[in-house]
Amino acid sequence: MSSSKRYTITAALPYTNGPIHIGHLAGVYVPADIYSRFLRLKGNDVAYICGSDEHGVAIPMRAKKEGVTPTEIIDKYHAIIKQSFEDFGISFDNYSRTSNKIHHETASEFFKKMYADGEFIEEVSEQLYDAEADQFLADRFVIGTCPKCGNEESYGDQCEKCGTSHNATDLINPKSAITGNVPVLKQTKHWFLPLDKHEPFLREWILEGHKNDWKSNVLGQVKSWIDDGLRPRAVTRDLDWGIPVPVEGAEGKVLYVWFDAPIGYISSTKEWAAREGKNWEDYWKNEDTKLVHFIGKDNIVFHCIIFPSMLKAHGDYILPENVPANEFLNLEGNKLSTSKNWAVWLHEYLEEFPGQQDVLRYTLTANAPENKDNDFTWKDFQAKNNNELVAVFGNFINRVAVLTNKYYDGVIPAPNEFTELDEEVLEQLQQFPDIIEKSIQRYRFREASQEFMNLARLGNKYLADEEPWKLVKTDEERVKTIMYVALQIATALSVLSEPFLPFTSGKLKGILKTDPNLGWNDITEKDTLLPEGHKIQEGKPELLFSKIEDKTIEAQLEKLEATKKANEAANKAVEPQKDTIEFDDFTKMDIRIGTILEAEKIAKTKKLLKLKIDVGIDVRTIVSGIAESFSPEDVIGQQVTVLCNLAPRKIRGVESQGMILMTDAEDGSLAFMEPQKDTKNGEQVS
Repeated sequence: MSSSKRYTITAALPYTNGPIHIGHLAGVYVPADIYSRFLRLKGNDVAYICGSDEHGVAIPMRAKKEGVTPTEIIDKYHAIIKQSFEDFGISFDNYSRTSNKIHHETASEFFKKMYADGEFIEEVSEQLYDAEADQFLADRFVIGTCPKCGNEESYGDQCEKCGTSHNATDLINPKSAITGNVPVLKQTKHWFLPLDKHEPFLREWILEGHKNDWKSNVLGQVKSWIDDGLRPRAVTRDLDWGIPVPVEGAEGKVLYVWFDAPIGYISSTKEWAAREGKNWEDYWKNEDTKLVHFIGKDNIVFHCIIFPSMLKAHGDYILPENVPANEFLNLEGNKLSTSKNWAVWLHEYLEEFPGQQDVLRYTLTANAPENKDNDFTWKDFQAKNNNELVAVFGNFINRVAVLTNKYYDGVIPAPNEFTELDEEVLEQLQQFPDIIEKSIQRYRFREASQEFMNLARLGNKYLADEEPWKLVKTDEERVKTIMYVALQIATALSVLSEPFLPFTSGKLKGILKTDPNLGWNDITEKDTLLPEGHKIQEGKPELLFSKIEDKTIEAQLEKLEATKKANEAANKAVEPQKDTIEFDDFTKMDIRIGTILEAEKIAKTKKLLKLKIDVGIDVRTIVSGIAESFSPEDVIGQQVTVLCNLAPRKIRGVESQGMILMTDAEDGSLAFMEPQKDTKNGEQVS
């Protein structure tokens, strides 16, 4: 690859209706950042562009839920998202927002150019309308059954279960998300992008032109859409939140968020170019520029069907060279869910794991959902850190730095004659940049990260085989050569680690005091990366990584378990009323207050405790399924409500002579139905 190419790299604009979580990072932002950092190290001209998507129905819906204005919502979450990206080391050249004036102007101009060129169809059609709320139900204001997969909670614009994009009127049994009412159809005028007109172009450009270099999941979804037959898609909405449609007769209408959002890449580039004294058109209208969109699989249709059709219809813009879309990341075996708080939020991670940004970056890359959905687990996160980053990469660097300071006061020794092994190791070292590059250029970042770690493994094995700490007693001259070779590997790692582990790369460059201009190509082209006589950082080196203890991981798992219980409690359906009984049936029950005197777990069971309870009239044995909520020592002395005249029955070989009455706590665990204080044992409940 030439070192003078120009790239425009875009990362999907996050909605400002909530913070960033690990699914967003694994799907879009970490791979895009690896790619952008790599291209810069290769000497390319890179514009890595993103920004907050602040329009669309999700924003006013969140505002209503929180009892604030949409502006307060976008300001709140834009600040959280932007700061967490910066703290995590995502190296955007510009992070903008679609509420900015430059974006409103850019999107309006884009629409007006297409409108003037006759690229839209103006049509009066019937749309879903909520009479009580007095508004049309665009996109997420309506919920119904997906016509493709049968998901009963599909939104009006897209089904989150199967990923299908559709119109609200396609839903089966639609309901208003505002009032819960069944909507009616009402006529309204909108402007449509005739996707069917662009079908031949899309088929030739993607399915033929990119059949060998685009990912199979992208090609498969595009083919499915095209084979189903493309239909005109409305690019305007009846809403009061968004960019006003800039033509006459469109009062009360705004641009559809998926028309305006991708134009945000262009407006963000304009903002950056104006600040940096560059020409933004070079990055969007010059055929020599490579445009690459990084997205999640739920955005494939918008970036591979709708936005390219818009760019083609407009006529002035280049088309993307590639649209690498990742699959979804799950969390501990369950689908990530913002509404259920089933997520690892980036801003919370940064607070709870200070200085450990690269551990999460590495775990998400090594376990990236590139070809299929994948799972993030805290145990795997711990293992990736302790067994790979600490034990392999960190261990090698620490050995090299400590021994260099110990033997040579931190000065790089002059090597003597290289052995066959030394030359083989140095030759392997020079091959790694090309090996890693080939994986990155195919958007196989997971593979690239493992190849990078293989270089650290090579360094570790070299030291382990040569054992300079033993050899120094008998052959000091040989040790100089060994340490020289090891320091070349360490220096290469400081450069090659940057796309994957930018904070670690910075630490390592500080330890080695390397040339800040050392680039990717230098690893292959230069025989010496760290010359003899160069002095590294004195004293005990900073550890690149620290071991993560079990208690830290247990705390995260407990946090998720609490979330799971809260969700179960919130979603638990109220049991319907049982069959009607007569008053005489009720009076037959003998319910009394008792005190637990003894408690023990029943062997080989999870839920059962064997209890001795004083119920006033006697002391009896009762088997109760409360062991998952209470330990035996917790319940001794506890006053409880007991159904005394329940017929005895054997449970796990123990005769149970009654039943304790319990209820559910808010977190989904069991709770005692406690009497008032100082109630005597045997007192009846009526």
